[in-house]
Amino acid sequence: MQIETAKDLTVYKVAYQVAMKIFEISKAFPSEEKYALTSQIRRSSRSVCLNLREAWAKRRYEPHFVSKLTDCDGENNETDTSLDFAKACGYITKEQHAQLILPCREVGKMLGSMINNPRSFLISDR
Repeated sequence: MQIETAKDLTVYKVAYQVAMKIFEISKAFPSEEKYALTSQIRRSSRSVCLNLREAWAKRRYEPHFVSKLTDCDGENNETDTSLDFAKACGYITKEQHAQLILPCREVGKMLGSMINNPRSFLISDR
């Protein structure tokens, strides 16, 4: 399969699924968390995909591409930490936490690989 857009990347698909699962699970968070953890975890999980789309658009310039991928990785790590808080506060179960942390780690590994080997994704002027 040829990759035509960022949406075709496995990392995008996994990150998108995580963000959607977080959206559904966070509906049950207490109302006092609406402008705190609920908002933060939804924002960071969605930002992984949003920054990946931006990175994809900047593939002509390796430093810009890598910079946006690094932003993706930062947002993914923020999501991971927010999931830890959600578990510690009793908003999600250990099982839900495990089901979300695993794909977050997978996303982190894929992003790390892209950051360390960006050339295969770049647009060539040739």
